[in-house]
Amino acid sequence: MLFDIRTIVGTLLGCYGVVLVITGLVNDTAAEQAKTGGINVNIWAGIGMVAVSIAFLSWARLRPVVPPAADTPVIDGDAPTE
Repeated sequence: MLFDIRTIVGTLLGCYGVVLVITGLVNDTAAEQAKTGGINVNIWAGIGMVAVSIAFLSWARLRPVVPPAADTPVIDGDAPTE
């Protein structure tokens, strides 16, 4: 599960989301609020990224990639040569 792309993407989005939420809580100036029309974009983007991160990590946890067994018959006719 460690090298599943969903785990990697979910972890990166989660890290970036947490950084944005912290930035939005700590660095919320009036000048930045004026640029965005009174909305704290860092917090909302961070919350969105954390939510998508949770979705990716849940998806990877609930539906893991299972490699086929070695004795599984080949369906398409391309049997490995030994």
